[in-house]
Amino acid sequence: MAVLETLFRTSIGILGFLIIVLPFGDSVSIHDLLRSKGLPAGLLPKEVKSYTLEENGRLEVLLDRPCLTKFENRVYFETVVRANISYGELIGVEGLSQEELFLWLPVKDIIVDDPSSGLILFDIGVAHKQLSLSLFEDPPDCKPEGQGTLSLRSGVLRKDGGNANGFEVQK
Repeated sequence: MAVLETLFRTSIGILGFLIIVLPFGDSVSIHDLLRSKGLPAGLLPKEVKSYTLEENGRLEVLLDRPCLTKFENRVYFETVVRANISYGELIGVEGLSQEELFLWLPVKDIIVDDPSSGLILFDIGVAHKQLSLSLFEDPPDCKPEGQGTLSLRSGVLRKDGGNANGFEVQK
């Protein structure tokens, strides 16, 4: 009888754990997760393959491949994007860069302090940039790197296309 009670308690404990953990697994899209955390769904592209969220708030998002899209300026997503997520914040972002005045700068933090303000703050290290939340309502399509004229590899921006006007800018 004691063995059955122990087995029953263990089963209930595992079931309780699964009920708590599963809502943020594959059953919830990354875009729904962002919304539940007070962030707009369009911060990440449609092309997200999967994600993991640890109990401590560490988020890791996997894309099929690096890609480019545009909000107000162009942004570049690496294959893996990481951040610490809490309500209204993505802190310590890795794998996301934004073009500013012909330079690609890494996005460090993304914060929605007051949703009623209609603004979202991007910390790009050297500056803070406020953008309209309306730019991020829907997940954008993200074009594979190298499609078009620009390609980013290893922190270097190159103009591909075979003409003599190529350039290279270090991050």
